[in-house]
Amino acid sequence: MDNFTLAFILTSFAGLATGIGAFMAMFAKKINTRFLSLSMGLSAGVMIFISLAELLPEAQKTLFIKWDKFSGIIAYSSFFTGVILTAIIDMIVPKMKNPHEVHRSKHDLDELKKNRHHPQQLLRLGIFTAIALALHNFPEGLAAFLSAMSSPTIALPIIIAIAIHNIPEGIAVYVPIYYATGSKKKAFIYSFLSGLAEPLGGVVGYFLLKQFFGETMFGITYSMVAGIMVYISFDELLPTAKEYGNHHLSVLGLFMGMLIIAISLAIL
Repeated sequence: MDNFTLAFILTSFAGLATGIGAFMAMFAKKINTRFLSLSMGLSAGVMIFISLAELLPEAQKTLFIKWDKFSGIIAYSSFFTGVILTAIIDMIVPKMKNPHEVHRSKHDLDELKKNRHHPQQLLRLGIFTAIALALHNFPEGLAAFLSAMSSPTIALPIIIAIAIHNIPEGIAVYVPIYYATGSKKKAFIYSFLSGLAEPLGGVVGYFLLKQFFGETMFGITYSMVAGIMVYISFDELLPTAKEYGNHHLSVLGLFMGMLIIAISLAIL
């Protein structure tokens, strides 16, 4: 299997994990938010540690071949470029709904049930959430796809981390659409398809950058991917993890994620 096909499959898996969230929402009267808190903290730990301990050093090492003493400047500038670009995308995302916000209690679900007589409003909420997810997931897809193209071994924990944090996104799309339409099937399809932005972002980004690929672009891309993932971790995953459960649980997940990657890097 060539790298492009493998990258597309892995990125699609990460994006379509929104379907897992939809499946959970379909059968659960109350979402286990402590589990989500731990999981999202773990995802953040994986992303932060692999970005700073593997991607950024690898980028600088690659850039050093051609740029020598300027390699650090290029790598760190690219890292913060990734941060800034993701922040800009985050600023233009519709603010009606936090894409990572799950209805955390029976009270929240009851509120949605009460609003069943406003189906258009709920449907609009669900659709706007799906749009917000698509915009949020575009840079994630690029990060996942390019890392898989470069090194499937490094990409695998990134893919798993993104897949885990896409689960509550699937729930966030499913719930309002279900209560707007009364159709589990329609809500599941919307939720499942909202994850397609992940592979789409990867493929579009790849073809836009393909002609420029070489050692320099490889190093810049790895640095930008690191910046994208660190921003997502601090801006979305950790605050939401804390909101779902409690501070200590989200921090426990954070360090568990870091430990898992540290052990895997040491072994590999």
